[in-house]
Amino acid sequence: MQGPDFSLELAARESGLTIVAGVDEVGRGPLAGPVTAAAVVLDPDCLPEGLNDSKQLAAAKREELARVIEDCAVVRVAHASVEEIDEINILRASHLAMTRAIDALPTRAQHLLIDGNMIPRGTSIDARCVVGGDALCLSISAASIVAKICRDRLMWDLAQHFPGYGWESNVGYGTKAHLEALRNLGVTPHHRRSFKPVHNILYQDNFVSD
Repeated sequence: MQGPDFSLELAARESGLTIVAGVDEVGRGPLAGPVTAAAVVLDPDCLPEGLNDSKQLAAAKREELARVIEDCAVVRVAHASVEEIDEINILRASHLAMTRAIDALPTRAQHLLIDGNMIPRGTSIDARCVVGGDALCLSISAASIVAKICRDRLMWDLAQHFPGYGWESNVGYGTKAHLEALRNLGVTPHHRRSFKPVHNILYQDNFVSD
């Protein structure tokens, strides 16, 4: 199966848009933790080999590629918090994280390649959506790898402070063990209260206490 390529970036560069950032987010589905986005501007003369959709790569390979990307590209990572997810919903929070990562780039991007089918609200930079972009576009693939590594590390760190939920392995997703821990240990400050499994447990707890 053919992996991602640099054709979209080259097309933008040929039209005079030379600072092209790939943008992707991870962490929409978990019950706990922030949503994380990365913006990556690759150097056409130093393209890392082996880039692909982060979900298709082994953990060790992701770690290796993340180091390479950070060494040879311009990378910025940003988050939207659990509180923001609960307040504005996960879609808007993921777009907020993307916008923060884009705005953090040291030189303003001239063109954005954004994974998915929606451009974040308020984006003033020339942009293109790429559905399944992490498997098609090298810059988006690089962003997906960096974002996943960063968020995974954050969840591993949180797991040390909130043991029992399995965040070191499930990184906040609603696995059977995580759901069981929610029922037995309760809801932490890092759980997304607007997500149904967490909301239901909180509602049951309130119902019982009432």
